Amino acid sequence: MKPGVTVDGGGVDVCVFSRNAEAVYFCLYDGDKEVDRIRLTRKEDFHAAQVAGVKPGQHYGLRAAGPFDRNLGHCFDVSKLLIDPCAKEIDRHANWHPDLAAFGVDTGKIAPKCIVTDALKQMKPLLPAVPRFIYEIPVRAFTMRHPDVPPEKRGTIAALKEPAIIEHLKRIGCDAVELMPIAAWTDERHLAPHKLVNAWGYNPVAMLAPEPKLAPGGMVEVRETVAALHEQGIRVILDVVFNHTGESDYGGATLSLRGLDNAAYYRLDHGALANDTGCGNTLALDQPPAMMLALDAMLHWVTAAGIDGFRYDLAPVMGRTARGFDPAAPLLRAIAENPVLAPLIHIAEPWDVGPGGYQLGQFPAGWLEWNDKFRDDVRKFWRGDSGSAGRFATRLAGSSDIFDARGRSPTASVNFVAAHDGFTLADTVNYSRKQNFGNGEDNRDGSDHEVSWVAREPQMKIRGLLASLFLSRGTMMLTAGDEFGRTQNGNNNAYAQDNDVTWLDWDKFDDKLAGFVALLAAFRDKHRDWFEGPFLTGRDIGGFDMADAEWFDMNGHTPKWDRNDLRTVGLALAHPRTGQRIAIAFSSEGAIHRMTLPPPQKDFDWHGFPECHDVSHHVAMFIEIAE
Repeated sequence: MKPGVTVDGGGVDVCVFSRNAEAVYFCLYDGDKEVDRIRLTRKEDFHAAQVAGVKPGQHYGLRAAGPFDRNLGHCFDVSKLLIDPCAKEIDRHANWHPDLAAFGVDTGKIAPKCIVTDALKQMKPLLPAVPRFIYEIPVRAFTMRHPDVPPEKRGTIAALKEPAIIEHLKRIGCDAVELMPIAAWTDERHLAPHKLVNAWGYNPVAMLAPEPKLAPGGMVEVRETVAALHEQGIRVILDVVFNHTGESDYGGATLSLRGLDNAAYYRLDHGALANDTGCGNTLALDQPPAMMLALDAMLHWVTAAGIDGFRYDLAPVMGRTARGFDPAAPLLRAIAENPVLAPLIHIAEPWDVGPGGYQLGQFPAGWLEWNDKFRDDVRKFWRGDSGSAGRFATRLAGSSDIFDARGRSPTASVNFVAAHDGFTLADTVNYSRKQNFGNGEDNRDGSDHEVSWVAREPQMKIRGLLASLFLSRGTMMLTAGDEFGRTQNGNNNAYAQDNDVTWLDWDKFDDKLAGFVALLAAFRDKHRDWFEGPFLTGRDIGGFDMADAEWFDMNGHTPKWDRNDLRTVGLALAHPRTGQRIAIAFSSEGAIHRMTLPPPQKDFDWHGFPECHDVSHHVAMFIEIAE
C-alpha cells in the first residue's frame, strides 16, 4: 500500500503507516474547526479508507491513538493533530507553541493543516550532468532586500525567476543553484524566548510539502521557478534534511512522526532517542518506514518540480546501520537502484556528530561530497600558516588523498572556501573570533575552531581565496552574497537570524568583487580542459614530452614542500590534447611580481592573459604561446 491521500473519483483514498497505533483518524477541517473524524481501517501496518466527497483544497490532519510509554518508544496522544508525512502542501508555517509538547492538550487549533492536492503533470530534470559551479542560495535571505524584486515576491521561491536574479546568476556564471531547505520546517523551542525563528530550514516537519513562508503558491510556484531556471541552463539542487525532524527530543513538539509511530520512524536506544544529529532525534533510515518516506520525498520533488539533484544534510545518517556507517546501506543502495533517482546529482555533507560520523571520501561512486579540508587548508595558506603550502597544493589538485584511493574523480570534491554554515567569506578575513551573541546562547554555539583571521589586506585575501576556488580541480561551490562581500558581522552560526544579519544587502553590492568572480568563472569555463579531468600525476601525457602538471616555487624550481616558510606556489598545467600549458601562481605574501616561471617549451613563450591583467598581486595566470 502507498501512504498518502490520493484524489480518486468522487473522493480520496487515504493510507497511513503506523505499526504500533491502536487507531488512526483522518480529520477534516474548516479553518481551525474539526468538522469530521473518520477512523481508518487497519490493514497490517497500514490504516486506510476511501472517503467520499473530499475534494482538492480540503484541509485535514491525522490523529493516532495508542500506548504512551517512552521506555518502549511509544508517544501516542490522540489530542495531537498530526501532519500527514506524505502531505504535499500545508496551510501555514509550523510555529512553536508549548501545547505541542504537552500531553493531553488538543492542538487542533494551532497545528498546521494538510491540504488535499490534485496530481500535477510530471516534470523532468535537465539531462544528467555533474555541475561545474554550484551557487548555494538561502531562498528567503537572498531576495528579502533586493530592490529589483517586487515587494510581494521578496523572500519567496518565485523571486528566483525575476529578471534581475536571472541576470545575476548568468553574470557570475553558475550552472547550478543549490537551494537551502525549502521543505516545510518548524522553529526550535529555545528560540521563542529570544524572539528568534529558524532562518535556514534544517528542521523539517513535512518532507514533501514546500515551506509556506517560501512558497505561498505551493508546488506550482516551485515548478514554475525550476522551469525558468532550466530555460537558462541552470540546474536546481535541493538541500534536504532526512537525518532528523523538527520534533526534537522528548521535550519537543508532537507534530507528525512522533505521534504516528515514534518507535518505527526514529532510531532508539532502549526507548531513548538516539541523537547522532545533535538535533534531538535521528531517523532510522536503515528501516523501511523512514527509508521509504525519504525516497517518496525525493521522487515527489523530482516528478512534481523537475529537481535535478539533492544535497543531503548530515549524510552519514543515511548510511548508518547497527554496524555503523556503510556506503551500501539500504537507503544509499535504494537510491542507486532507482531509475529516476540514480542519474541525478547527489551531494553529501559527509559528517554528523554521532560515533564515526566523519565520512569524507566514503560515499558511493558518482556522489559528490562537501570537502571541508579544502576550505580549511586553503584558508590556512592564505592566512600564512607555517607548513601549509603542501596541503594547499593537494587541495588545488583535487584532493587525491581523499578520493583517489576509492577510484573517485576530482569532481567528487565539492570545493568551497565558505558556506552557509560558518563565517562568510568576508568575515573569514575580518574576524578572528565568532560573534554569535545575538543567537541567545552567550556565544557558546557555532565553531570555536574555524580558520579565520584579521587580515592586513582583506580584499586581497578574499581575491586569493576566490581564485584558489575557481582555479582548483573539483566542483566549485560559492554561497550567495560571498561574491559581493556579504557580512554577518562575525556570526558564524546565523541559523536563527531571519533578519538583516542574514538578508543580503544588495545596496552594499561590491560590483568590482562580483566582476572578479565573473572573470574567474568565465576563465575557468573557457579553459576547462586544463582544470577538468583525472587526478594530476606529474608524469608525461600521451604524445608529448610534457608532464600533465609541474609545481614551481618563487624561483621557478620544484618546491621544497617541507619548508615552513613556503608562501608562493605555482602550477603549470598541460592541455591533455595539445600539450600547451597554462601557469597559475599564488602568493599569500603578495610577491607574485617577483616570481619566476619555469622555462617555456621550445619555440613558446609565457604571456599573461589580457582579461586577467593586474587581477591581484597575490594571483597570476599565464599561457604558453608559440613565438
